Amino acid sequence: MQRVAGEPFSRYRVAMDEIFDGVFHWKAKHPSIGFDVDCHFVAGSGTAIDPLLPAEGIEWFDGRDVQRVVLSNRHHLRHGAEIAARFGCPILCHEAGLHEFADGGPAVTGFAFGERLAPDVVAFEMGSICPEDTVLKIEADGGALLFADSAIHYGELGFVPEEHLGDDPEATRRQIRERCAALLDEDFDHLLFAHGEPLLGDGKAALREFAAG
Repeated sequence: MQRVAGEPFSRYRVAMDEIFDGVFHWKAKHPSIGFDVDCHFVAGSGTAIDPLLPAEGIEWFDGRDVQRVVLSNRHHLRHGAEIAARFGCPILCHEAGLHEFADGGPAVTGFAFGERLAPDVVAFEMGSICPEDTVLKIEADGGALLFADSAIHYGELGFVPEEHLGDDPEATRRQIRERCAALLDEDFDHLLFAHGEPLLGDGKAALREFAAG
């Protein structure tokens, strides 16, 4: 379904939506926090990012050559273990977050910032909300940056509530803006979020404004 320019993305939301060429977005209610979060699948490399199961069920992924589950931070396992078990694929999280999985649970493999996780997915450092907080660059349809918890988008680009910004919220916000400014050197048109609606087509201008404060 194509979004009409200037119209809110949410008006055109469907359960599983190909928001641009080869990249799917869906929402699902998080079983622990009780409200909708955002999930993505990059078809070109078979990469599920921060996935909860969609309304269509895990069967939606059958025949789509799922190759890996990528977590944008350690708190976003969601239903990644179920997907990894069904398709025999690895779960990836930045190495600074691996302690979350040390006492049982699924096997999770670490990656480093700057590493290419898939032919069309690269990990960039944010590390502001938590040390492993990652921005994922998706190299499809002009490019997209996907944010874990450092930026959210519900009507406007912003920060998570202050209680999640650590002991010095203003310093955390300043660091996020600085690292967003550094990302402006990358090629991308879209912004995606683990918490928030996709921002399609004018992502670089929006991120530049956000980084400037």
